[in-house]
Amino acid sequence: MLLKTFGWSFAVTALGLVAAVFYGGWTAFGIVAILSVLEISLSFDNAVVNAGILKKMNAFWQKIFLTIGILIAVFGMRLVFPVVIVAISASLGPIEAVDLALTDKDRYQQLVTDAHPSIAAFGGMFLLMIFLDFIFEDRDIKWLQWLERPLAKLGKVDMLSVCIALIVLLISSMTVATHAHLHAGHADKAETVLISGIAGLITYMIVGGLSGYFEDKLEEEEEREHEEEERAEREGKPKSAVALAGKAAFFMFLYLEVLDASFSFDGVIGAFAITNDIVLMALGLGIGAMYVRSLTVYLVRQGTLDDYVYLEHGAHYAIGALAVILLVTIQYEINEIITGLVGVVLIGWSFWSSVRRNKRLAAAEGPGDGEKAEVSSGV
Repeated sequence: MLLKTFGWSFAVTALGLVAAVFYGGWTAFGIVAILSVLEISLSFDNAVVNAGILKKMNAFWQKIFLTIGILIAVFGMRLVFPVVIVAISASLGPIEAVDLALTDKDRYQQLVTDAHPSIAAFGGMFLLMIFLDFIFEDRDIKWLQWLERPLAKLGKVDMLSVCIALIVLLISSMTVATHAHLHAGHADKAETVLISGIAGLITYMIVGGLSGYFEDKLEEEEEREHEEEERAEREGKPKSAVALAGKAAFFMFLYLEVLDASFSFDGVIGAFAITNDIVLMALGLGIGAMYVRSLTVYLVRQGTLDDYVYLEHGAHYAIGALAVILLVTIQYEINEIITGLVGVVLIGWSFWSSVRRNKRLAAAEGPGDGEKAEVSSGV
């Protein structure tokens, strides 16, 4: 079962790592490995969300999502979108950007370096909003209770995450402006950071708005079709499975596409904090993209979505760390290996905490003890 589900992912992983060695030696191997682990870790949340919605759909729509949907939202976003970001930021055509990445790495690297402040500000704000909205939400299961409990209380203040993000952006742009006075040729850098950061914030709010819209539509369609099914059964005319899966399944599909796009965007932006090499980025994100599909299929078939409850927390803390790192790299250089390992450590810590929690629950003598163990399971 495991090999059948993850076979293609394992094969792509092996091919990707071998290609990295031939492309840039063992340094490239390490970067692709870090990108892959980070992307797979972040993709776990994506797979969990996908599986939770996908299990409600019939076999036809599940197949559509796992083929066409994954191809568009995952491979399209993670393999094509990095090229688009660089092309727009460096004022290049997509073909020219790819050509430079493969044939003139020095010039390409310089263009990406010049465009880095706008990329970092845009991505840093987008990722920061994801992290802030997560930690300010009151959740039944808390990982770092000493931190998440007070933050959940603060989260009751409307628009707090937006306010904090804007304050961070202002501080970043003012720091850049102060530094620009001491270095000629950087006069417009502060303005670039401010505009790009606001664009990242707007993008996040648009994606969140679309997700909320499709989620509301999904709930409306499910409720309406459930009422129609009950009425049809009372009249002795049960509806067909195809009819019941129609509009509701279509809205599920659209909703999943929006969520997939937003999750993919996280990975792409986070990858820029680790490397500017488009080939290594494509290899690492491509491996992660395969695991999204495999994890989604595995979770749907196994029906076990809650085995490691703190992984979602760890992934979001990793997103928060990447957001801070991106904003810091506007002004200062941070080693790529350190950037990647921060996320890996947070994910590993959350996984270890989840395993400990599961052991405590398994050791509980009865249902009452199990509930107590879960309440006290936060680190």
